[in-house]
Amino acid sequence: MPRVKTSSQSALEPYRLSFLVGGLLAEEAAIAAPVYLKLGNWTAVRKALDEGNLLHARTQASAARIARELVQRMGTLTDAEVKYLVRASSPDRKHLMWMAFARRYEFVAEFAEEVLRDKFLLGEARLDADDFERFWSGKALWHEELDNLKDSTRRKLRTNLYLAMRQAGFMTRDGLIVSPLLSVEVVRFLKARVPSDVRFFPVGGAQ
Repeated sequence: MPRVKTSSQSALEPYRLSFLVGGLLAEEAAIAAPVYLKLGNWTAVRKALDEGNLLHARTQASAARIARELVQRMGTLTDAEVKYLVRASSPDRKHLMWMAFARRYEFVAEFAEEVLRDKFLLGEARLDADDFERFWSGKALWHEELDNLKDSTRRKLRTNLYLAMRQAGFMTRDGLIVSPLLSVEVVRFLKARVPSDVRFFPVGGAQ
């Protein structure tokens, strides 16, 4: 039997679901940030990344795909956040790029808040593939675009999301959730937003 949606549910904006490759892209962000500070325009940054193969991708198509994804995520950052990213330590840069990932993709933001952080706050130590599948099925009740995706695409999205969480330091290879130590600078950026972007991180309310 087909699912029945209310008019308000049907009106939800479809999820962006293009985060198929790249993981967290924190190393690539360290390359792109100084270019942005020089050029002041993300379209120009993307062109510079493509033309100079600054991301050192193996193929032109791969370089273009990663540059597009990187610029879309970094475009959610303020100029102050990009300036800090240039000089940030590796953990801070990763945390900023996780923040950018969640800002760009509502699906990632909701997973981070409703699964990753909730499990941490409830004292549940592990995150596995079944958590993603349950989250996906629940969201598909209101987002028919999830039902329309191929299983192979769903698995790629899950793989890339979990890779990003491992790269950010939020989970180990065997799925244990790790609470990061956020710097004062990163917390300041997170709390500058309303609601606070702290909700995307597996940390307690005291952060």
